Amino acid sequence: MTIRRVRVVAGLLLLWLGLACGAGAATLELREANASITVNGVTTQEAVALPYNWDRLHRGQPGTATFDVAFALAERPSEPYEVYFLRLGNAYEVWLNGTMLERNGNLQAFNSDDYGQVPRTVALPPQLLKEDNLLHIRIRADTGRRGGVPAVVVGPDHEVDALYNAEYRWRVTGSEVVVILSLLVGAMALALWLTQTDPTQPGRLRRDPLYLFAGLAELSWALRVGAVLIEQPPLPWSLWGPLSAVALGGWVCFMMAFCCIAAGWAQHRWSPAFLRSLWGVLAAGGVAAFATYAWHLPWLLTLWYGLLAAIALPFGIFYCWATVRHPTAMRVPVALALVLNVAIGLRDWVVFRFSDAFGGNTYTRYSSVVFGLTLGYIVLTRFREVSGQARDLLANLASRVAQKELELAQSYAQVEQLARQQERTTERTRILRDMHDGVGSHISAAIRQLQSGKASHDEVLLTLRDSLDQLKLSIDAMNLPPGDVTALLANLRYRLEPRFAASDIELQWDVELLEPLARLDAGAMRQLQFMVFEALSNVLQHAHASRLRIDARQLGAGVQLRIIDNGRGFDAAAPLRKGLLSLHERAAAIGATLALDSEPGHTVVEIRLA
Repeated sequence: MTIRRVRVVAGLLLLWLGLACGAGAATLELREANASITVNGVTTQEAVALPYNWDRLHRGQPGTATFDVAFALAERPSEPYEVYFLRLGNAYEVWLNGTMLERNGNLQAFNSDDYGQVPRTVALPPQLLKEDNLLHIRIRADTGRRGGVPAVVVGPDHEVDALYNAEYRWRVTGSEVVVILSLLVGAMALALWLTQTDPTQPGRLRRDPLYLFAGLAELSWALRVGAVLIEQPPLPWSLWGPLSAVALGGWVCFMMAFCCIAAGWAQHRWSPAFLRSLWGVLAAGGVAAFATYAWHLPWLLTLWYGLLAAIALPFGIFYCWATVRHPTAMRVPVALALVLNVAIGLRDWVVFRFSDAFGGNTYTRYSSVVFGLTLGYIVLTRFREVSGQARDLLANLASRVAQKELELAQSYAQVEQLARQQERTTERTRILRDMHDGVGSHISAAIRQLQSGKASHDEVLLTLRDSLDQLKLSIDAMNLPPGDVTALLANLRYRLEPRFAASDIELQWDVELLEPLARLDAGAMRQLQFMVFEALSNVLQHAHASRLRIDARQLGAGVQLRIIDNGRGFDAAAPLRKGLLSLHERAAAIGATLALDSEPGHTVVEIRLA
């Protein structure tokens, strides 16, 4: 079959499709033109068939061309007419009967912009139409821009608009949906990759490359599809063109890496070498793309696309074979998506690299959506698995926590029992120590007095009474409220007032109702009780006083306690005897300040508690 026959068959097929999409009997599809083609400064005149694929007929060579397309009408139409182009350019002018209707781009110089990305309609003014008409179409086709002229459709605007709208929705709106979906899926995958943590070690990242490759693949495809919709690229064409080509290769390579991880092959010995080879192929594609656009070598880019196909096809076959042998919940949908995309990708490669077809749309841009859906399925599957593992982990953790709580409760009961035992032991030890230090010392003193035969009956009796009072106070101290100095003084008064009366000592009581001191625990209260008792006992035994005054005042958050007598006094500057030394030691133990002031007829023992 000759190329001419192929063109005729393709023309008939496109005509049939156009009629099926809504073209009426008044619509004309024009497939012949007289062309004036200029390449490398050489102009040729020839009759050509439409569509005219510039890249296929003039490989790697930019140029300009003029196409004269004649059409006849039975009569001048009374309704608006339009002319429809599947794609046109990449820069163009449209004339009707000598009048220019539309221009986009520069026909005299290279265009960074590309106006052949989307379908076009141009209104035909009724006053310019006649029975015999001539469309004059001028184009400039730059290298690698897929320039050319499609079959020209002329007809009433409502019929032409139906063709245009159908193609626009398929080519442009559909592509925009693909771009948005790819961006969303890619961003979601990269977000998952960036935020993944190790559940066994909170706060530590453990990223899954599956999401990384999926995200890069989807973003690459968004760039690839988006690029063919942008008439005015944001970068110079020497960069924008290769970037678009590399984006396609990136999608293929990243998708193969994604499939490799999804199949569970990352642990195989050959996996690192295979992944490195993919990055090598991608780098080679970048070189091929830049060389193609820099030196006008389209065959180099075609060769690289062929290399991608040569890798993707065997990989797809191997992946499907492995899936059939060992199907899993992740392998099966990926295999189906892979088969679909490889098949459609091969179709697009053959159509757009080896046939003379012009203006058609790639199917791969839509089949790629299946990979996005597959990724969503994998994410949901993994989320369900992780959620189940999390539930099992929480249940196990709850069971372990309950067991530990039971063990802790048992341990606490044991500790509490031991604490009570220790408290009783400590209390017994304290009582014994107090009895030894207080009662024991007084009884020992009474025994020595009796043994010496020098002490009078009254002196021995006084010592024994001190011993008894000491014993009673030790027992009373067990029930003293912590921090209540008023209760402590009242208890001392109750125990010792009869002895002062028997000794003809006038007791003067000047004690305010004092606020409890929170810092004085049971031990500190016992120390304070011994201090006051020691001071009072000294007055009874040594002072020969006739009057004793106990004075207690609230000083801010503290207490000032003074014991004042009118006895014979003592030398406060002399070395401290045992009793006074004990007072200082007990004061230091509870953080109190002790001051002594004595002279004949006036002795003051002052205790300050902050």
